[in-house]
Amino acid sequence: MATEIRVPTLGESVSEATVGTWFKKVGDAIKADEPILELETDKVTIEVPAPAAAKLIAENNLSADQIDGSGKRGQVLKGDVLAAVAKGISAPAAAEPAKVQARAPAPAEDAAREERVKMTRLRQTIARRLKDAQNTAAMLTTYNEVDMSAVMSLRSKYKDIFEKKHGVKLGFMGFFTKAVTHALKELPAVNAEVDGTEIIYKNFCHVGVAVGTDKGLVVPVVRDADQMSIAEIEKEIGRLGKAARDGTLSMADMQGGTFTISNGGVYGSLMSSPILNAPQSGILGMHKIQDRPVAIGGQVVIRPMMYLALSYDHRIVDGKEAVTFLVRVKESLEDPERLVLDL
Repeated sequence: MATEIRVPTLGESVSEATVGTWFKKVGDAIKADEPILELETDKVTIEVPAPAAAKLIAENNLSADQIDGSGKRGQVLKGDVLAAVAKGISAPAAAEPAKVQARAPAPAEDAAREERVKMTRLRQTIARRLKDAQNTAAMLTTYNEVDMSAVMSLRSKYKDIFEKKHGVKLGFMGFFTKAVTHALKELPAVNAEVDGTEIIYKNFCHVGVAVGTDKGLVVPVVRDADQMSIAEIEKEIGRLGKAARDGTLSMADMQGGTFTISNGGVYGSLMSSPILNAPQSGILGMHKIQDRPVAIGGQVVIRPMMYLALSYDHRIVDGKEAVTFLVRVKESLEDPERLVLDL
């Protein structure tokens, strides 16, 4: 029996997929349920198994789309192929490949030292989405800085007890995520999105956390982060981060984010302007903690400082709202007891 291989359901908002890897070559034997190819989408990579063992179509120089399948779900069965052969159906002539505008040739001495690698589906999607965000949103960035002394002191004091009780390390992302959810409740436009001529306000906070992987940047989502404790947030971020690095994120893990946090500081970035994760209207950029001299009470002191950057869609978020949002995040981090007391 020869069977048409159908793309599985890829989840909400995913309409395209690209074959990233073929596990089988022409002529290889294939068993039912054996993985035959890997599909890359803009969110995850999934393996597609063979629904059955398959080769009569190839032997007769046909393609599955030329044959009417009589299987339960439209699968092409052996009898369908034999009937098509009896009718004299043959493969159409191959279409001439579309011509792509090539770049100017490199000098001969450089060409031999270049390497050309096709972009993965994920990288192509990242590139397209980032450019679409720039072209669609009226994107603007506002900056501030936060004194991390209080958070670092609290973390140092309780990190061992925290890890022993909750089984996860106490990092900075739990504090930042909680501070963001507090600010989003006060400034709901930063948590909203544009849909044509309408604004959709979200009465929940699904916070995306940008994670770098070998295949590119992915943004798994901490759902209902506003209803979670710092410990619960840290556990979920840990789970999502591991899944992202292992390539086991599910479609549900990637969907529905209303705001994003990106931590370039882990790579040493001192300052950046993050690009919106469309259709979201806000993204917070965290950066490297660096000891700097600051004036406090008329005295110059050394404090661990971090620059913060909020990029936002100026179509629905006014400058006052954006600045206020960032100030609220700063206030929560410089006085973290506010997060515990929900102030």
